[in-house]
Formats: sequence, structure tokens, C-alpha cells
Amino acid sequence: MSMSVGIEAMNLFGASAYLDVMELARHRDLDKNRFENLLMKQKAVALPDEDPITFGVNAAKPIVDALTSEDKDRIELLITCSESGIDFGKSMSTYIHQYLGLNRNCRMFELKQACYSGTAGLQMAVGFILSQASPGAKALVIASDISRFVVTEGGDALTEDWSYFEPSAGAGAMALLVSDTPAVFSLDVGASGYYGYEVMDTCRPVPDSESGDADLSLMSYLDCCENSFLEYQRRVDGVNYADSFQYLSFHTPFGGMVKGAHRLMMRKIVKAKPSDIEQDFEARVKPGLAYCQRVGNIMGGTIFLSLASAIDNGDYSTPRRIGCFSYGSGCCSEFYSGVVTRDSQNAQSSLQIEKGLDRRYQLSVEEYEELFKGNHEVRFGTRNVELDHDLIPGVSETWKGTPRLLLNAINEYHREYSWVS
Repeated sequence: MSMSVGIEAMNLFGASAYLDVMELARHRDLDKNRFENLLMKQKAVALPDEDPITFGVNAAKPIVDALTSEDKDRIELLITCSESGIDFGKSMSTYIHQYLGLNRNCRMFELKQACYSGTAGLQMAVGFILSQASPGAKALVIASDISRFVVTEGGDALTEDWSYFEPSAGAGAMALLVSDTPAVFSLDVGASGYYGYEVMDTCRPVPDSESGDADLSLMSYLDCCENSFLEYQRRVDGVNYADSFQYLSFHTPFGGMVKGAHRLMMRKIVKAKPSDIEQDFEARVKPGLAYCQRVGNIMGGTIFLSLASAIDNGDYSTPRRIGCFSYGSGCCSEFYSGVVTRDSQNAQSSLQIEKGLDRRYQLSVEEYEELFKGNHEVRFGTRNVELDHDLIPGVSETWKGTPRLLLNAINEYHREYSWVS
């Protein structure tokens, strides 16, 4: 009998503060119609005392706290997946391991492949569980990223298109507990199509800033969506894009990109009529967009943000299969799937992701712009800095009574954190 494996628990920390993107669009004087096509509502914004480590710990803590001490001690693999690392050598997993109080008999390292990294981490964790090298062990996969906009000067490829990325660039982390008791998402083992090649669509030439070609990025995403699915179909008998998956979760740079990809797949592969495509989008894709519309693109974690949204917002009166498309610039992609039941939905909803999003502090555009200036303080390679937790007084008021890990200081490159409530 084949072994079950997948996601036992999954949680989001979508930052402490957010910005209404419609306000940002008006402030930046962006074309309203074009902007509405992004299908974005809010973007999570990282404050100076937040970084990918605080996000990762805050996302994972409720999952780890719910475990018995025996189960907690069985976390033997901790993978951080990020393009916002804090060091070229030391991985963020070491700090996350410490602040979650995990067993020292644990493998720790970091993965990087743009927005595909979270899926790479999941598949590596799944391989570890399936290998039975340590029967009953669990893995913690944390995809954590931030976009701190600090504009780089010069270069002629940075067109105004890039200003449409600002509203959708998010901040936050998804934490996944992976084990042989997949209470939330039971992976279809071996049902996977991966596809990749070299393309210069987006990149991070310096640690704190992205550069890219929006049109090329879209073309590459669409190409990978089609080809990773075709490879999945080649490996799995009797698969049909229209009927094999009751829901679809996509890596979501912004909702409009997903809508375009789904339309392409329905036209090309299903040969569907426009009205049917719209109906299918509403039924199968939209449930997975709700959280993405309120956080923005969090790179490697975005596919799981979409998956969590599909699980929380779908109908699981009978077990449903979700098809997942993961894409990372540069590029690598994968189409895979898993099954979700009513019990899975109940387990997932206990983490109350939506409540966490509702709780965040709403920044004014002025406060957001102020943060922009402060983003130079905590950059990659910052050696010494003290951070002010009351930079925006409203934030600590909003989170009163709920402990969050925050960055206190960087002291000779060493990051110092504390629980603040």
C-alpha cells in the first residue's frame, strides 16, 4: 500500500500592516482600468522591525504550539525558501529554529529559485518523509519573503510597467508542516510535471531590489503553465484539465496574471467558449485568489497562499482534487496535485488566516512613503542598527495582546529578536 504524505498544517503570517492598493494607485496616478485588471485589493507591507525571519517564525508558531512535545521533537528537517535571505552564508532557518525552540537534531538549510522555492522545499520534504530514513519524522518548510522598495538608479530596462508591480509586491510567510499524516493536503505522490529553462524575466541583481521585464515574465509564466501541465498529463493516466481538478491554485504574482493563464489553458487545451471560461474561473480559480488579493506576491509562499485560500473558501462536502501550478522566474515550474476533504478544511480553518488578515493595521499612503525612506536602515549587510517598535504607533496598538516576534537590533551583523505583545 502506498504511503500518505503531504501537508499536515499550513499557516500564513501576512505582515502586521497593509496598504489599500486602490489608494496607492491613485497616489501614483496609475491608469485605473489597467490597475483594476490586476485584481488586487491590499498589499502586506514589511515594517523596519519585520524581516523574513520574524515572518517565518510568526507563521510557524501556531502550528508548532499545537503539537505535543513528542511531535514537536520529530521535526527533523527545517527548510527556508526565500529570495530575501539575510546572509550569503548563514541560512535563516538557524534563527527560525531557535525562536521556535525546535529539537537540535534537525537538518537546516535554505533554498533559492525565485518564486518556485516553496514548491522545491515541499517536494524535498516529501522526499525525506517518503524515504523512511527516519520513520515518523516531520519537516517544516517555511517560504518567507519581503519586497522592500528601495529604487535602484540607472538601467534602461526598468520601464513604467514596473510601477504596476509595486501594488502587487507583498510581504509575508507561509509555514508548512509536512508529514505522513497529511491532515490538510494529501499529495498525489509522483503526479507531477516540472518544466524549466534559462530566461531573464526577473532577477535580483542586488540583494534588496528586483529588476525585470514584465512582458517577458508573463510570456514565460504562460509557457510554463502549459508545458508543466502537459508533462503532468503525460505522466498521469486519464488527466483532463477541465475535469480532473475541482479547484486550481496558481502562483499568483497578481490575480490578473492567473486569470490570463487560466484563460489560455481553457482555450488551448480544453477548447472552451469564452462564457464557459469565465464561469470556470469563478468556480475553480477564484476561491484560491481571496488571500492573494489581500497580501500580494510573497514569492515562494504565494502558491501555498493560494492553496490555503482554495481550502478555506471551497466546498469539500465530498473530497476534491486541487491542481497546483508553481512558477519561479529564471525559470522553473511545476504542476502537481493533492486531495482535500471536509476534515482537511476543518483542520485548516482552525488557523483562522482571514482573521489574521483582518487584524492588520491599515497604513495611510503617507505612512507607507515614510517607511520607504526608513527601508535603507535594515538592508542586506546592515552591520549595526537599533529598531523602534513604535515607529508607527497604531501598529502595536492593533496587535496588543498577541505576541509577535520582532527584530530589535542588528549587532555586528547578528540579528536580535524578541517577542512583543
